[in-house]
Amino acid sequence: MTKPAAPTPTSHSHRRRFGRAQQELVQDTYRLRAKPVEPTVCPQCSAVFQDGRWRWGAKPAGAHEEKCPACHRISDQHPAGLVTLHGDFVASHEAEIRALLRHQEEAEKREHPLNRIMAIEREGDALVVKTTDIHLPRRIGDAVRHAFHGKLDSHYDEQGYFVRVNWRRES
Repeated sequence: MTKPAAPTPTSHSHRRRFGRAQQELVQDTYRLRAKPVEPTVCPQCSAVFQDGRWRWGAKPAGAHEEKCPACHRISDQHPAGLVTLHGDFVASHEAEIRALLRHQEEAEKREHPLNRIMAIEREGDALVVKTTDIHLPRRIGDAVRHAFHGKLDSHYDEQGYFVRVNWRRES
């Protein structure tokens, strides 16, 4: 019987990006230390914690109320991700870009209620998007690059639960 081939160093390189939230070394102060009592409903967004995860659905009878981690971040104004869109192109196509941002949020939020846009703000020639998680910024960055081209850079914080995505396109 032959041994299976050892994985190549690049075969697991995606784990760093996609599995970071589950690593013990990553500190997310908004991650609940213990699971909420089931069922629990967020009084602000109406997300329901049931079967071990937050999801959208009808409020179950007798549900407890507790603010979900995304609503905590929003009320504290403490984003987990920042997407900064730079360049003259942003100002001349702002309506299209904002529509794309909201479309990406809706697509992500359908399955993952805790992945939301907190705010979209204008800062000089840039548009800054603040998110409640580290997955939505990457999705937004990829969608903007796919739709409008340009240069995309991402930086994940080594110790904390935070990502910074920068996109740039001139004219």
